[in-house]
Amino acid sequence: MLNGRKYRLDLTLGQAEFAERIGGACRSVWNTALEQRRIHRRRGGWIGYHEQARQLVEAKGEFEWLAEVPGHCLQQTLIDLDQACARHGTWKVRWKSRVRNAPSFRFPEGGKITVERLNRRWARAKLPKLGWVRLRLTRPLGGKIKNATVGRDGGHWYISFLVEDGLAPPERHANPGSGVGIDRGVVKVVTRSDGIFHHRVFARDREVEHAKKLQRDLARTRKGAQRRKRAAARVADLARKVRRRRQDFAAKTAHALAAGFELVVFEALATKNMTAGVEPRPDHERPGAFLPNGAASKSGLNRSILDK
Repeated sequence: MLNGRKYRLDLTLGQAEFAERIGGACRSVWNTALEQRRIHRRRGGWIGYHEQARQLVEAKGEFEWLAEVPGHCLQQTLIDLDQACARHGTWKVRWKSRVRNAPSFRFPEGGKITVERLNRRWARAKLPKLGWVRLRLTRPLGGKIKNATVGRDGGHWYISFLVEDGLAPPERHANPGSGVGIDRGVVKVVTRSDGIFHHRVFARDREVEHAKKLQRDLARTRKGAQRRKRAAARVADLARKVRRRRQDFAAKTAHALAAGFELVVFEALATKNMTAGVEPRPDHERPGAFLPNGAASKSGLNRSILDK
């Protein structure tokens, strides 16, 4: 079976700068190729991966900043774009922004990646053109590397390996015939039909108040100023911490349910409809005035639902 392994990288300053350039080149190739596809569609034509890959080879001969980055990362970007356009359509695929999208690129050939263990906590991996990079070995690889994806999350770089562990999925579940019903709520995140709860507080009260303070500090800064960038980074760091807790809880809970039960049934909640705003009610006796409609309490309920 294929499994993912994610580790935190310890890049040198030169490696981090080069990784930023690789991510920027991949983003430029994605946006240029997407615009090229849309131009052909407007003219009633079509262009695919093979033609764009051929033109990419010619562009690498003209632009040095394209030639210095690993070519397989650029080709993989075109492959990902081709799959996204086939799945969602050319007009629904989004652009990649330097501000909103963190740099990320993939090395598709796992045979060219070498991983060596240094000690109990650290290892190093040899990546094309990046050379040897140190990574925090929090768990064994446990298989043959198929590909590797390098990306930045905040101020840190991470590498994700797709490995083949050599294990075959079982023909039957470990608990055949078992089933459980799942109720999702606000007080408890997950309530099982057998009376067991799965719950975790993603943001503590102190962190919620601190987040409000950071948001106020950000609102007082001037756009484009260095002080605003530092304030935005502090807000993003706290939000990133809460997001990782939520991802960790979701992964562990999903694993426990899938390993314990053959059938899992849960309610398909229309979260978008449940968190819709309340329309104001006009006061017909007083033109231009509105009656109280509980918008404040509904707003608090919406925040609780979206948090869980």
